[in-house]
Amino acid sequence: MNESIKNKLALLPDQPGCYLMKDRQGTIIYVGKAKILKNRVRSYFTGSHDGKTQRLVSEIEDFEYIVTSSNIEALILEMNLIKKHDPKYNVMLKDDKSYPYIKLTNERHPKLITTRKVKKDRGKYFGPYPNVQAANETKKLLDRIYPLRKCSTLPDRVCLYYHLGQCLAPCVNEVTEETYKQIMDDITKFLNGGYKEIKQELTKKMEQAAEDLEFERAKEYRDQIIHIETTMEKQKMMMTDFTDRDVFGYSFDKGWMCVQVFFIRQGKLIERDVSMFPIYSEPEEEFLTYLGQFYLMPNHFKPKEILLPEDVEIELAEQLLETKIVQPKKGTKKDLVKLAEKNATIALKEKFALIERDEERTIIAVENLGKVMGIYTPHRIEAFDNSNIQGTNPVSAMVVFIDGKPEKKEYRKYKIKTVQGPDDYESMREVIRRRYGRVLREELPLPDLIIIDGGKGQIEAARDILENELGLNIPIAGLAKDEKHKTSQLLSGSPLEVVPLGRNSQEFYLLQRIQDEVHRFAITFHRQLRGKTAFQSMLDDIPGIGPKRKKQLLRHFGSMKKMKEAAIEDYIELGIPQSAAKLLKEKLDS
Repeated sequence: MNESIKNKLALLPDQPGCYLMKDRQGTIIYVGKAKILKNRVRSYFTGSHDGKTQRLVSEIEDFEYIVTSSNIEALILEMNLIKKHDPKYNVMLKDDKSYPYIKLTNERHPKLITTRKVKKDRGKYFGPYPNVQAANETKKLLDRIYPLRKCSTLPDRVCLYYHLGQCLAPCVNEVTEETYKQIMDDITKFLNGGYKEIKQELTKKMEQAAEDLEFERAKEYRDQIIHIETTMEKQKMMMTDFTDRDVFGYSFDKGWMCVQVFFIRQGKLIERDVSMFPIYSEPEEEFLTYLGQFYLMPNHFKPKEILLPEDVEIELAEQLLETKIVQPKKGTKKDLVKLAEKNATIALKEKFALIERDEERTIIAVENLGKVMGIYTPHRIEAFDNSNIQGTNPVSAMVVFIDGKPEKKEYRKYKIKTVQGPDDYESMREVIRRRYGRVLREELPLPDLIIIDGGKGQIEAARDILENELGLNIPIAGLAKDEKHKTSQLLSGSPLEVVPLGRNSQEFYLLQRIQDEVHRFAITFHRQLRGKTAFQSMLDDIPGIGPKRKKQLLRHFGSMKKMKEAAIEDYIELGIPQSAAKLLKEKLDS
């Protein structure tokens, strides 16, 4: 613990608020909240912690805090700060799913559709349906039962749906507003849980049709009843009041938390959501933060009722979500919460083995690599590789690994601009100058380690630019390959020396993955460029000859040889302007 942190710890207030932990580059790596800031922040720097929390503490070089007037204010501020800074040690819920709704359109001739966007268009929306298949099946069922139009624009004659009894054919028939109102009321009742009543009505109609000897009509009613049974009654009924609910249960162990959410719609358990993430403070507080983030996501519909475990502060949850919160003590609702908690416990146990294996390959390998090299733990590694064939289309590529995992959105490609011919040293100088010149200008995060896929010459070229031109002191290393083009040695230090690494160690395997990835990325980029230049033609640089005219010329003459033998008048006959035709002839003759 440095002196600055010690001095700040002594000044912490005993009030609620948020704290922001920073690394040596001033980057915010963790945001937390506390009822009493003094106690919570001090706890990070005293006592023993699990390995995961120790890693967080080892990176903390400074912190700041914001005092709030209440615990709920601290909770809301924490969620906003996490969203703003996206610290690497916080769980940031990212959900790109958009659940479908069933919609009754607000038109003269309404129709039933499924959509993933809710608009203020006076249409009626039902859902969302976390189970997409259930939404589609329900919509198909309603299409069979209720004869609303299916077409986007009215045709001038009836379609097959009319003959199947699934459309009123407003294109040729006059359909009254009262008829549509009755159909829409029935659909609304159906989707709000009243499908059993609809089924009973259809049963009566089927029996009446049979008595009247209208057997085809009776068969249609029977088929509709069967579709209702197979679509709506194939899931076990969980509740009988048809209220939409979300049921939460969570479990925590060894610094990790698993949250299970059951979605209950119209009394049925139709889907669940599972999240697993590391925690660094009290589990109850971490769960509340998760809960707030969960409903901040645009695709997560807030139901009429939310069931939570008993150990959650219900007042905070109600203020945060502004909806009905229930902590059941007994009965079916209590059983549902217990079921969610049981599922969370099982999922957490099953995941631990995978988590430990993943950490051994990534973060632990990164920590061991830092120890062997005698540097800070290289959480962020940037690796470079050059690619060219006898100096043609020279390119370079950079990949980024954070805590031992590739961060593909931060990969970069570089076309070499200032170097003529196959010169790997000067190419490396150019790329390092461009990359870290921009990092300094735009105040982007600096890497903890730079890896060069190359030998001593390339490493020294990169070091020269970093230290002498840019004034940066970043550890730099190189990866040498053996005669089979496989990773063999790690070179580092000044002067350069071989870093002793076990060939079967996880840190060696990590370096292999980094070298293979940067080589793959560079080669792919080089092939793309080479592919583009392979399709270039001498016709590309002639003013007045664009892609269409070039294609027209090649299609008419068949080859460059025949095009060269043609006269200017032959080009003009194809619609080529005289000036462009003259330039074309001169280019081909030269």
